[in-house]
Amino acid sequence: MEEEEGRTLSDALAASMRDYLDRYVTTVIAAAKANDPSLVRRLQLDTTEGTLALNRALERFNAYNQPRTQALVQEAAVDANQAQYILIATMLATLLLAALIYMALMRGVIQPLDTVSRQLERIAGGDLSETVEAGAHNEIGRLRTALGTMQQGLLRLIGQVRNGVHEIHTGAQEITMGNTDLSSRTEQQAASLEETAASMEQLASTVKQNADNAQQANTLAGTAAQVAQRGGTAVGQVVSTMRDISQSSQRIGEIVSVIDGIAFQTNILALNAAVEAARAGEQGKGFAVVASEVRTLAQRSASAAREIKELISTSISTVQTGSQQVESAGETMDELVNSVRRVADIVGEIAAASGEQAGGIDQVNQAVTQMDQVTQQNAALVEQAAAAAGSLEEQARQLQHAIGVFRLQGDGHTLDATPVLSHRAARKPVRALPAA
Repeated sequence: MEEEEGRTLSDALAASMRDYLDRYVTTVIAAAKANDPSLVRRLQLDTTEGTLALNRALERFNAYNQPRTQALVQEAAVDANQAQYILIATMLATLLLAALIYMALMRGVIQPLDTVSRQLERIAGGDLSETVEAGAHNEIGRLRTALGTMQQGLLRLIGQVRNGVHEIHTGAQEITMGNTDLSSRTEQQAASLEETAASMEQLASTVKQNADNAQQANTLAGTAAQVAQRGGTAVGQVVSTMRDISQSSQRIGEIVSVIDGIAFQTNILALNAAVEAARAGEQGKGFAVVASEVRTLAQRSASAAREIKELISTSISTVQTGSQQVESAGETMDELVNSVRRVADIVGEIAAASGEQAGGIDQVNQAVTQMDQVTQQNAALVEQAAAAAGSLEEQARQLQHAIGVFRLQGDGHTLDATPVLSHRAARKPVRALPAA
């Protein structure tokens, strides 16, 4: 019944709304579009009845819906409170379940895994002294069982390696000591022979150097003789040139004497011209000026001729002195050429004797070098054997140092990882002698 009543009220409200829109609103809109203000006002007055009818329909519909709306709101509030309680209960149950799961994981997974992790870190650090106990019959237990099996295998392996390293180290020390003694004796013999070979080599080098120096001195002496001979020839040419210069200087002196005479005569003529110009009076003034200039020029020419004559006289004296010195130098160069030739002959004889001596010493040096090479090869073989033994000892020491970090069951401390002092004495490197 209530639903039918609500539907009836809703239909009546819709009919009133349609009637109001059709009868009044549409007519007013048409009048407004027709731009008829009087008609619009009249229609607005006529809508009062329609508006009242629409308001009565709305009031009846609101009076019907208001109590039902309040009831729906109250029901929604009750449902919201119930949903809130259910959500809180669900969250508490979820937290409790998560705590139970965490405790189960801690007891069954995390704690056993943490124990296994600590045991693995201990084994990785080299501590094998503790026994790994077997776990439950699950994945974690099988992991702990496998870890214990691995630790037992490592114990057996490291024990065997420890014994083997000790035996290898002992044998390597004995081999090293024997090779060291043999190498020391071989090196002493090689050193003595090496010193002898070095002395012979030095002697041969010295003799050879003397022979080379003598040969070079012979060559230089021959070159010096040629140079001295060329110097004597050049000195002779210089003497001839100096004589030509002396003759040319004398000829220049004669020419200067002629120039001096001409200047003297010109001066006399200038004096005569000046006297005649003075007699001529006013008409001879220009000629007197020319005569004065000619006289001045004649005096300057005479002065220059005297200076040139003095210079030429000095040059002639110097050339004569130089000619005498050059002739003396030529005689000295001839004596020097003869002396250099005699020295070249003597040096040639010394070079020949030094060459023969160098050949004999070279043969002796070759024999000593061959003996030294054989001894050096023997020493090198002994050195290689000693190096191999030393390398074996070093490898054993490194292996002992590597396993020294492990701590086995029953050990009070870790293995001694201190490097073992080598018994190899410091040896002088054996070098091969260079070929003579």
